[in-house]
Amino acid sequence: MRYKLNKKEIEIVIEKLKILFENPRTELNYNSDTNLLVATILSAQCTDVRVNKTTGELFKICKSPRDYVNLGEEKLKEYIKPCGFFNTKARNIIATCKILDEKFSGKVPSDFNDLIKLPGVGRKTANVVISNLFGTPAIAVDTHVFRVSNRIGITNEKDVLNTELSLMKRLPEKEWISMHHRLILLGRRICKASNPKCSLCPLKDICLYFKRSSINEEK
Repeated sequence: MRYKLNKKEIEIVIEKLKILFENPRTELNYNSDTNLLVATILSAQCTDVRVNKTTGELFKICKSPRDYVNLGEEKLKEYIKPCGFFNTKARNIIATCKILDEKFSGKVPSDFNDLIKLPGVGRKTANVVISNLFGTPAIAVDTHVFRVSNRIGITNEKDVLNTELSLMKRLPEKEWISMHHRLILLGRRICKASNPKCSLCPLKDICLYFKRSSINEEK
């Protein structure tokens, strides 16, 4: 049994997902560059739906790094508590906003290496920011991208970092941003962690997970 799709099969996956999700974009709500960064930090181990419900009021009063610094860590905790891990997230957001205000003139940096040095910002968050705000080709690997890309057979990796690196090698660079969104949407709508809706998936005829499942059912 194969564990990876070939180049032609990956091209088919890309085209089918383009049809399924025409104009994909992040489902995180934000009204400033700073707030996309904040929302992405909050999304760690939390759904976008929950983040959006949580940030509705917060984003009305905070749009810049200085707004968060002025709000303060304790007050911020009250707003973001439903997102979970709110103590750590509040501490990181305030620390990050202080750095943005003091070192980057209140701007979110466009450089990946500058971003990952900020408190609470890892590779996934940095890739979300540079791709959505600046159009820089990047693939942010969250739980959905990790699960779906390895299930389908675009990659065959055991961890998030190697999945990211493999996707960058196996997908055309011009497709990185859109495929990040499409894989997330596929994971949320169809290729769920448990009980994936394979019968509804346009990739079932090419997906290695579906093929393995079908073979096992026949035994």
